[in-house]
Amino acid sequence: MDRGYVQVYTGNGKGKTTAMIGLAIRASGANLRVYIGQFIKSIEYHEVAVIKKHLPNITVELYGLGRTLERKPAEEDVQAAKIGLEKVRDAIFSGKYDVVVMDEVNIALYLKLLDVSNVLELIHTKPSNVELVLTGRFAPPEIIDVADLVTEMTEVKHYYENGISARDGIER
Repeated sequence: MDRGYVQVYTGNGKGKTTAMIGLAIRASGANLRVYIGQFIKSIEYHEVAVIKKHLPNITVELYGLGRTLERKPAEEDVQAAKIGLEKVRDAIFSGKYDVVVMDEVNIALYLKLLDVSNVLELIHTKPSNVELVLTGRFAPPEIIDVADLVTEMTEVKHYYENGISARDGIER
């Protein structure tokens, strides 16, 4: 790619990670190499299984312990996020990837697992040909300000309100 931009998918509505997966598949179809680093998440959801089995141009790594939304983050959660940030940094500067995704990084910032200044430093110093995608609720204003594209998913209505839990193949 001649130019890589910074994209942010945020908001309380469903579909941020799904949109990012769609972008990753599209990029892979165009023979671009994609790295997806998933913060917070500790379980390989079904889309990751398909990616690993069928899309060799996409690398996925999980950095989370999967428990930070239910309680105050522990030091292990902070360390896992910091390790993830270093892995993303390595991917961005490795020259191996055209698209790098920081999935749920906005939640990691919101929970204070990471400092926004470290993520901003990555944005400002990334190679100009690397597309960088950040997802997750609560994108900080500083990230929104420097992004080239920001999409906010707005929840209008959700069946979770009626007690429906996450379903395999649909929400996970």
